[in-house]
Amino acid sequence: MRTCGQAGPQEPAAGPRLNPGAARRIQMAVMSALLAVIDNPHEGPERDDPDAGLVRAAAAGEMRAFEALYRRHAGRVHGAIKRLVGVDARAEELAQEAFVRAWQKLSGFRFESAFGSWLYRLAVNTALMDLRGRAGAENLEDMMPVEDVLPAADSHGRNELGMDLQRAVDRLPPRARAVLVLHDVEGWRHEDIAAELGMAVGTSKAQLHRARGLLRRMLGAAA
Repeated sequence: MRTCGQAGPQEPAAGPRLNPGAARRIQMAVMSALLAVIDNPHEGPERDDPDAGLVRAAAAGEMRAFEALYRRHAGRVHGAIKRLVGVDARAEELAQEAFVRAWQKLSGFRFESAFGSWLYRLAVNTALMDLRGRAGAENLEDMMPVEDVLPAADSHGRNELGMDLQRAVDRLPPRARAVLVLHDVEGWRHEDIAAELGMAVGTSKAQLHRARGLLRRMLGAAA
């Protein structure tokens, strides 16, 4: 029972009601939109992806469509892997392996990102898997003296000419090179690099410091 001066709970004001016909039309429109999302949950990203048509055709088994995707993206895939492994012949092998993996995984691609971005990440992961698989050799090379990494001098005591940044990066020890590329080029955090390469965060930071120091010496010696 209310006492004098106490206000009871406010009743919600009655708003305008939809007539049954309008309510039914709205319900049908909502259901239609939901069905469209279920049928094609990533319509937006797919619509904006210039590779979408080729990807769908390739996923359906059309080899020519996949060959077109290969021609469109082979250069970028090879370049990404080459920066990480440093050996052109090995980079070519791993690029081929990356495209084989892409073909195998294509049916599961859902356009949550652009196909090119998905393929690029797959290529990077392929190179990192190769580096992890060669962990013993990497550890030995990471211990090599700095002098073994620097460019050789000619008979006149001059270092080889034309030593540019990419060639200098290629001469780095494997893990130092991988950390440098992932951190300074790809923008990865040390925590992510350490997890991918199976090392401590402090080791990743030390490898980056070493790689930068070696680059400075190599580029300075080639100047």
